[in-house]
Amino acid sequence: MIDFSAKPSLQTRLHRDGFAFVPAKTLRKTLTDDRLADWQAFAASWNDLPADTYLAAASGRQRRRRHALFSARAGSEIQRLPQRAHFQTLANNPLQGDIQRWFAPVRPSVADGPSLRHILEFGRKVFEGVAPTKRDWQIEVHQFRIEARIDEAGEPTPEGVHRDGVDYVLVLMVDRENIESGTTTIHALDGALLGSFTLARALDSALVIDTRVYHGVTAVTALDPDRPAHRDVLVATFKACGTDK
Repeated sequence: MIDFSAKPSLQTRLHRDGFAFVPAKTLRKTLTDDRLADWQAFAASWNDLPADTYLAAASGRQRRRRHALFSARAGSEIQRLPQRAHFQTLANNPLQGDIQRWFAPVRPSVADGPSLRHILEFGRKVFEGVAPTKRDWQIEVHQFRIEARIDEAGEPTPEGVHRDGVDYVLVLMVDRENIESGTTTIHALDGALLGSFTLARALDSALVIDTRVYHGVTAVTALDPDRPAHRDVLVATFKACGTDK
């Protein structure tokens, strides 16, 4: 069994603020080494992400990405679903909304590995605690690598401050290499800044109630322009089955 002893305080913060920052040291109390047995290979899989050609075509900016879809039914284990297009409305994604976007799938070894499965189970348990009547979920998983280059900063959220059009969002830091900034900002529906923090260490995480707040991330720049620089994150979105946003 996973120990969710820190869950009540997380749920309280989510209910109160619409978001919560979870530092790596807190998450490690739940995601112990045995539950992250493949972490080294899991993190290394970000070296195998293809370019997001939709973003390059729309804006000329660079991002690498893989995508997967899962189902979490009440009383059942999380199951991977067949690959399908990722879709967001124009209202939620002003840069690439209303487009059926097909991305390279997350590798089976990553999708079936203990790190991803326990991260998703952590999110599922926390969000079910926030909304106990919601027990059936569609989960979308995105592996993102944002690269900062000599001649341009990397933009983790090129669409700007936004919502994803789901119920809840989990963002987990996997790796930061030779970058600075990348500050997560949380905004009220009227645009007012509610909070900010930086995912700086592996397993630092942000939990967001997507229906209540907007979120964004500032651009990242290379500390040493002569070396590769990137920001690797896992994003998992949770949408209750039967909802339409």
